[in-house]
Amino acid sequence: MFRRTFWFTTGVAAGVWATTKVNRKLKQLTPESLARTAGNKAIEAGHRIKDRAVGFALDVRDNMAVREAELGDALGINENPELPAPRRHIAIENRNNPKYVEGSTYQTHPYNRNEDH
Repeated sequence: MFRRTFWFTTGVAAGVWATTKVNRKLKQLTPESLARTAGNKAIEAGHRIKDRAVGFALDVRDNMAVREAELGDALGINENPELPAPRRHIAIENRNNPKYVEGSTYQTHPYNRNEDH
């Protein structure tokens, strides 16, 4: 009688354990759970990529500064780092425009689209 009770109890425990294990696995395979897991993994991958990209960008910036200094020394630019003033020219002169002033490189008034209508 004791032997039958032992095996019955063992069978019940094994059944409960197997049912619990299967139910956990089924809950992991629901669409909501899979979506949550995929989202978490995507966020972790994004953080890893961002960390690597930031490190890469800092390395590129450092190496770029070193190379610019080398080129500046080679070309003699570093002695006088002041750049000339930027030139401002209009791309196309419209001499038929009534606002055009002879000899001027700039238009005296900005073009108003609504004047022609």
